[in-house]
This record gives sequence, C-alpha cells and structure tokens, in this order.
Amino acid sequence: MIAPARSAAYAILSAVSAGNADLPTAIALARGGLHDDRDRALAAEIASGVQRWRAALDHLIVEFSARSISRLDPEIVEILRLSTYQLLHLTRVPASAVVDDAVNLAGRVGKRSASGLVNAVLRTISRRRDSLPLPPRPADLNDRAAVLNYLSITLSHPRWLAARWLDRLGFDAAEAWQQFNNMPGSVTLRVNRLRMPPQEVIDRLAADGCLVHPAAFAPDGLIVDEGYPLRGTGLDEGWFVVQDEASQLVALLAGERPPPRVLDTCASPGGKTTALAAAMDGRGLLVASDLRDRRVNLLRRTVAAAGAINVRIVQADLLKPLPFVSPFDCVLLDAPCSGLGTLRRDPDIRWRRAESDLASLAARELTMLQHAAQMVAPGGRLIYATCSSESEENEGVVDGFLATTPAFAAVNAGRTHPKLVETLIDSRGHLRTQPHLHGLEAFFGAVFERRRD
Repeated sequence: MIAPARSAAYAILSAVSAGNADLPTAIALARGGLHDDRDRALAAEIASGVQRWRAALDHLIVEFSARSISRLDPEIVEILRLSTYQLLHLTRVPASAVVDDAVNLAGRVGKRSASGLVNAVLRTISRRRDSLPLPPRPADLNDRAAVLNYLSITLSHPRWLAARWLDRLGFDAAEAWQQFNNMPGSVTLRVNRLRMPPQEVIDRLAADGCLVHPAAFAPDGLIVDEGYPLRGTGLDEGWFVVQDEASQLVALLAGERPPPRVLDTCASPGGKTTALAAAMDGRGLLVASDLRDRRVNLLRRTVAAAGAINVRIVQADLLKPLPFVSPFDCVLLDAPCSGLGTLRRDPDIRWRRAESDLASLAARELTMLQHAAQMVAPGGRLIYATCSSESEENEGVVDGFLATTPAFAAVNAGRTHPKLVETLIDSRGHLRTQPHLHGLEAFFGAVFERRRD
C-alpha cells in the first residue's frame, strides 16, 4: 500500500506543475483527503521541499536517468522528484520504503513500463547520497558560469534570478539569500490588540502547549517555537493573526496612531487591515477593499474574527478609478506583485515567474498606485508596498509615480513610526527587509504625502 502522504504529495505536485493550482491551494485541497495530521504535515513538507529543491532534484534525475526532463513522462518526473527529495532530505524514512512506493505509484498512474527506470534511478541516488554530482561551491568567484551553476542548480533558483542577485548584491549575499529561501519558515503570529494584550496571548498559548518568543522587528510579532497554535481556539477567537513578520512592518508606515479615515486597498487576507484597526483602537473609519469574491470573503472572515468593528469592506477593482466620493487621510496599497521576496514561504513562485513578467507587473502596479493616490486627501499619506525583491516593482514604480504625479512628495519611511528601526530603512528612505541582512522575507515600502497646495 502506498503511503497516503506520498500519494497526496504526488497529487499536489501534479496540480502545481500542470498550472491548475498554486502550492498553498493544492496543499489545502489535498488535506481534505487525509485524516491523520501527521500525513497532512508530511504531504505538505514533501511538496514544499520538492518546490524548494526542484532544480537540484531535476539535475540528479537527468544525471542518473541519462534523459532530459522533457523526455520523461510528467507523471514519472513528479514521482522521481518527490522520492528523490525524501531520500536526500527526509532520511528518517527507510530508503526501501521510498523506492517501493515510487515503483507502486508509477503503476497506479498507468506508467508501469517505467517502473524499472524509477527503481534504478532512486536506488542509484540512495547509494550516491554522500557523493552527489551537483555543482560545488566555486573556489574561483570570477568564474561566472561556475558561480551561476552553483546558485541555480545546487541552491535551486532560476538562473535569471540568481544572476540578478549576484550582480546586485555580490556572491556572499546572493548565496545567503538563497540559503535562507531554502529553509522552512517559522510560523509567525501578530497579536490582535483588539482582543487582548501580548502577554495574555503568550500566556494563553502556553496553556495550550504552544511556546513563542517576540519577533525581532515587528512590535506585536510572535515566533512559534513549539506547539501548534492553529489547532487551538486562538485563531478563530481572534487572539492573533497569522502574518509574516516583514508583512507586519508595512502597517507601521501608517503611523503609531493612524488618522480617522483610512483606506486599505488590495486588503485580503486582512492582516494589514486588522493591524490598522488595532492601531486605530477600533475608532474612526477603515475601508478595506479587494476584487475577487473569494478574497473578499476571506477578508470578511479575518475582520470578523479580529473584532475590527470600524472596518467596512468594499469590492473594488484598483485597475480602475475607485468609487469613493470623499478622500481618505491615509491610503495603503500592498500591491499584487511577483512575490519574489517570499520564496521561502512560497517556493513554487520561483518556477512560476519569468524575468519577462516584471515589466508588465510594474505597469499594473503603477496604475494601481495612481488610482489609490486619487483617494488621498490634501496633506494625507499614501503607502506603497510589495513583497518583491526586484527594482522594477519597487524603486521603478516609485520613480514612475513621482514623475507623473507632482501632487505627491516622498516621505522617509523611518520617520513614520517610532518602532521602525533604522536598519530597516534604505538609503532612499524606503522600508526594505532583506533575508541576508535581517532574516526576513524581502518586503518593500514607500511613503508619500499629498501636497496641501
């Protein structure tokens, strides 16, 4: 019998490779067919691990099968990927069990003729696990081809992205960033002060067997050290929101006490909306908008669980002028972007994005920013944020906005909130978190103010 977690991991990876779902969606769908929490966790771990290490896994599959990936049936590719990942990274599982399940899975998906190939490749990889033919860390950093082979294959990132980071940051920083991306991220929470203060959340989590420690930079952030906070009642009762630490910092750009009328565009899933509501002490008006029905419904659930009574939810398309009559004192746009700054938590993004995507994404982001700007009152604040690592979506959009919208001036992000530490602000006054410097996902934030005259 094939282990349920391996069957589920195969289904997840097949859905992602076929473009039918992104990794989080595919994992969520597969969880419904698994009844044991351990199987759910293992299936997610295998699928996520394969996406992190896909380039290295494919390199080994090609080496030991003597065939290109394109010459192998897609079903066999996924079976070899997930099995190779288990052999190399989940060594608590007996190699024989991994190989046997892989051979049986090949038969189940109608590829019994490839069983011999699957068996031979996996047994060879298992024997060679201590001497794998992967590009080594280069001794000569001037050998660009060797450097990029190591970064793109051994550290498993798209070659175009590895080249960008190498040219922009240098070898050591690029290597550290990629190593960061290949480590699973901790579960990060943000205390919901609308419900209770941080220490009470910490105490209640401890009573549920969940130990946490304060985040390094986000004032309300908690990093989970032990336990499973999402299994208890805390999430549903709104004690906390699950939110990446770098993402938590974006809401700080609205100020320690945000003004009475705030608009959060592209607001789902609602982490920043509820952070703003807490900073406003539940007072004033906070409008949160998003476009798709599914995202608006998710936003409603997050806001309701948090008890954010001052939030009003509107469905709106930011690629068009917004429908509001009265302007807002503060408008936040956390723009839909490439997501290239979150490859640790969303490893499949590295294989779904291409360098050619950046120009069109930046053009959409500039349009959205211009529409958001139309809703800012004189003297009001405009915040633009992304989870992208790339300048086209960050400084490029900022420069394009300032060149076409003279009513706005840039504001140093470091002056917006007393708890934003100086090391998070770059030379241009933007919020910028970087994995190799801060141990955080790569987020970007720029602040503008509308002139009064």
